[in-house]
Amino acid sequence: MKKTYRGSCHCKAVTFEADIDLAQGTGKCNCTFCWKDRMWNAGHLKPEDFRLLSGEEVLGDYGKSGDWGEGHHRFCTKCGITTHGHGRLEVMGGEYVSVRLSAVDDLPVEELMAAPIQYMDGLHNNWQSPPTETRHL
Repeated sequence: MKKTYRGSCHCKAVTFEADIDLAQGTGKCNCTFCWKDRMWNAGHLKPEDFRLLSGEEVLGDYGKSGDWGEGHHRFCTKCGITTHGHGRLEVMGGEYVSVRLSAVDDLPVEELMAAPIQYMDGLHNNWQSPPTETRHL
């Protein structure tokens, strides 16, 4: 069941709300970006499930695109914390938003730990399979 969570970057310049159903799972990936960012996200959100409340003017954007689609990692240019991402991937049903769970301010640890995790082998472009090792993710 969807629940509305509030989140922010470290300095609170960027704030947001997101309607997330943690029972649908969370995601961790081993691609070089996710590994370096220690990304743990709630993805597969529809754009209407995410509301940026403040900080549009301080959001930085690291984006990539190609035949596979388009993805943007958004971060606060004041404190550097990544808060969310968005883009278009047909494999995910088109337009999507993902929220960095580390940026959610009111997520009880118990709820986070109860959420299923899907591991993706982005390092080898094998997105439909988990990597052989996940303990470090």
